[in-house]
Amino acid sequence: MAADSEPESEVFEITDFTTASEWERFISKVEEVLNDWKLIGISSGKPLEMGIYTTGIWEEKSDEISFADFRFSITHHYLVQEASDKDGKEELVEDALPLSMQDLLCMNNDFPPRAHCLVRWYGLREFLVIAPAANNDAVLSESKCNLLLSSISIALGNTGCQVPLFVQIHHKWRRMYVGECQGPGVRTDFEMVHLRKVPNQYTHLSGLLDIFKSKIGCPLTPLPPVSIAIRLTYVLQDWQQYFWPQQPPDIDALIGGEVGGLEFGKLPFGACEDPISELHLATTWPHLTEGIIVDNDVYSDLDPIQAPQWSVRVRKADNPQCLLGDFLTEFFKLCRRKESTDEILGRSTFEEDGKEVADITHALSKLTEPAPVPIHKLSVTNMVHSAKKKIRKHRGVDDSPLNNEVLNTIMLFLFPDAADKLTDGSEARPSTSRNNPLPESEEYNIYSQFKSAPSDSLTYKLALCLCMINFYHGGVKGVAHLWQEFVVEMRRRWEKNDLIPGLANGPPDLRCCLLHQKLQMLNCCIERKKARDEGKKAYTSDCSPSGSSGDTGKAVDRSGGDYQKETEKERGEVGKSWESWSDSEEEFFECLSDTEELKGNGQENGKKGGTKEGSKESANLKPEGRLHPHGKLTLLHPGEPLYIPVTQEPAPMTEDLLEEQSEVLAKLGTSAEGAHLRARMQSACLLSDMESFKAANPGCCLEDFVRWYSPRDYIEEEVVDEEGNRVLKGELSARMKIPSNMWVEAWETAKPVPARRQRRLFDDTREAEKVLHYLAIQKPADLARHLLPCVIHASVLKVKEEETLEDIASVKKIIKQIISHSSKVLRFPNPEDKKLEEIIAQIMSAEAIIARARSLKAKFAIEKCDQEEEKEDLERFVNCLLEQPEVSVIGAGRGPAGSIIHKLFVNAQRVATMTSLDEELKRSGSSDERRLNLGAVADFPPPAGRELILRITVPRPAPYSKPLPQRMYSVITKEDFRLAGAFSADTTFF
Repeated sequence: MAADSEPESEVFEITDFTTASEWERFISKVEEVLNDWKLIGISSGKPLEMGIYTTGIWEEKSDEISFADFRFSITHHYLVQEASDKDGKEELVEDALPLSMQDLLCMNNDFPPRAHCLVRWYGLREFLVIAPAANNDAVLSESKCNLLLSSISIALGNTGCQVPLFVQIHHKWRRMYVGECQGPGVRTDFEMVHLRKVPNQYTHLSGLLDIFKSKIGCPLTPLPPVSIAIRLTYVLQDWQQYFWPQQPPDIDALIGGEVGGLEFGKLPFGACEDPISELHLATTWPHLTEGIIVDNDVYSDLDPIQAPQWSVRVRKADNPQCLLGDFLTEFFKLCRRKESTDEILGRSTFEEDGKEVADITHALSKLTEPAPVPIHKLSVTNMVHSAKKKIRKHRGVDDSPLNNEVLNTIMLFLFPDAADKLTDGSEARPSTSRNNPLPESEEYNIYSQFKSAPSDSLTYKLALCLCMINFYHGGVKGVAHLWQEFVVEMRRRWEKNDLIPGLANGPPDLRCCLLHQKLQMLNCCIERKKARDEGKKAYTSDCSPSGSSGDTGKAVDRSGGDYQKETEKERGEVGKSWESWSDSEEEFFECLSDTEELKGNGQENGKKGGTKEGSKESANLKPEGRLHPHGKLTLLHPGEPLYIPVTQEPAPMTEDLLEEQSEVLAKLGTSAEGAHLRARMQSACLLSDMESFKAANPGCCLEDFVRWYSPRDYIEEEVVDEEGNRVLKGELSARMKIPSNMWVEAWETAKPVPARRQRRLFDDTREAEKVLHYLAIQKPADLARHLLPCVIHASVLKVKEEETLEDIASVKKIIKQIISHSSKVLRFPNPEDKKLEEIIAQIMSAEAIIARARSLKAKFAIEKCDQEEEKEDLERFVNCLLEQPEVSVIGAGRGPAGSIIHKLFVNAQRVATMTSLDEELKRSGSSDERRLNLGAVADFPPPAGRELILRITVPRPAPYSKPLPQRMYSVITKEDFRLAGAFSADTTFF
């Protein structure tokens, strides 16, 4: 058994040569990708049109392959073309050259301004690139490079793919490629040379022709002439002869208004530096033949003035400093500040003797604190003024962020009615500016999309002033100082019953920002307080102790003493100023005392207004608070005319109050009790109107009220009475008859009380104090957040205004994008910083484009051009420069634009070489001698770049081989020399 087991225990190593190696797997993966992308077989396409490489659409698709553990990416770049003869492939000639070989000889797309480097070097419409997948990986060794080349050669041969396939070698920044293209019996090798230093013998055409011919190695004699395309690029960097038209802002002229861009209420605009850094002039000779021109190390015929084609591109300055962009950016930075106004201006400014902090924001709580005796001088006004005195005492006039002159200018700009009072001595009504867009115009209504404020409003002006102060006067300290003064002015206007200018009448506009709504709410409070005070004064002046008559009379059953008492009470309330009200504790209980009095009055007047007893008792009342008769309607029971009462206006609401109210109502839940309580809370206005109606129409019933208040809920039908006459009979609608109906309950509880003696639906005192408190606690960051939509709104209007002067299509498009983007972002509260930064970047982009347009117009002296046709050509040329990567110059060096460009280079050369025109005229010798002495481009600097394309069709490698295209591209710059050759060979007859 042991002998038998010995042979079985021996192990033989078996090498399986049928297993694929890593190299074979790599080739297989390349072939698989080529098959998946359907790049096998004969390629077809229509002839290339002129400039299609620039105007056409380029697409690419990528995949990932690996050689062992080294990852490569394979990318297919191709020009999108309409399908031509895909169905007629069988008609194609079998031995036709691949499209890429035909493209090597095509001259319609030499030197494309924007394209992949291989497109520029070889003129290909389609190609594949295999490159290391990681940016830091590179194929450096020659053996690896040859291995990859052999791999792609086998893959192309196996699949029959006619698309050129390149491999990127060396580091990626060198852009070194080698590749191959195979066709039926032909092959093209793509080779490249890249050097840092240019060999002297290859700096001109003759040396490059020598290397091209030696590389071809054609046995034919004589060799057919080589086709040549040459482009020389000249760079103009010196703009000294043309000063940048945008002067830096003069800060000292701010108050005088000498600089239009710095007037308060106007945003500055334009670049502080030239946004055009360089002008590149490309002079091209597209169709030359060997022997026609001479270009060697001694002499050159390549005079740029004589070039048949000129094209220009401009290099834009990277992030040029623009005024509007800087204003926006600096204002946006405020949104990220954390300090409060007190911290910025110094917290100690509100302290006195270390005992008490007399903060303005605590004024309301101080006033409402119960105290056994009146607190001496605890009015809001005294607190505000004492706080200002302490600020000035601690900080000093010189330490204030804003000096008095600037502050007074801003305050007069924000509150023009103050100037009217100074001059006329009378109060001016708030008015809008005359120089603003019409309310019907699209520019005016942008505020509703941005949720900012109208362009003639106080909020809008305040945003612009704060933006200006933030940039030019003390930054965030100046902003805090101005805001503090603004809040003090709001407090003063509330106390003095002065309406705030620059705000539309009526309730807060919910389409505007919250700060604008708050100011509108404060204006509503001032208006209500002012009207109430004036009404009470008028009432007390009309009334006498003996009684009153007409609509203003009291109940008949009241004694003269009671009436005298109430009249004195009302006169006392009206006659007091706000300061005296603040010194008393009774002001905040005014509504409660009125309510108690009305309850007593209601108990005397009767139980239910709808019952007969109530009707009789209420009929004894004299009507109060009538506005005017309601047409021909009469009361159902007494038959007297139905009068529309004077009612209280509903309380105005800002969006934050509406949100709070909706939250409170939502918290009541869905239970029956919660729903009932919610209905009672929402029926305060209804109850007030019912009480006013009862006071104006003694003896009325619920049906009378419904006929006026909600006519749809009173249904009238024709019926036949007992005598056979047709009469109208009315009744309440079904919903009004529902048990426990809120309308019925409210009507039963309503007493006949005129609007002027009701508890106020809108407590303007409380709401005004809430608004003033809200304004006082705003940090500069909160303020910037509130006003940023206004600043963006103003910036868009400024860009639109400047664009109308230049008429640039791309800027019009950007403005539409800004408006669309901003309306989506700013509509919601607390937008993301990233989205706001995108909007600001779009505005800065539009400003930079307009600044570039003005720079180019100044350089090309468009405004000084006399001929209208020539001026239009130059304007069209400048607009094309802004929107296109490269623009052809009509007429080359002899056209209007070409002659201006020539002068620019000549002037720059004179400055650079310090030679004047007189010295040039004194030079002796013929023009040929001058050209030899000064060089062929005396008016131009040495070319910054020299590009040449050499083409020829010759048999290779043998004289009897098929004639095939050969091409070599060369680019020479100061620190770069590159040769890119495509050399074709016959693989059948060699």
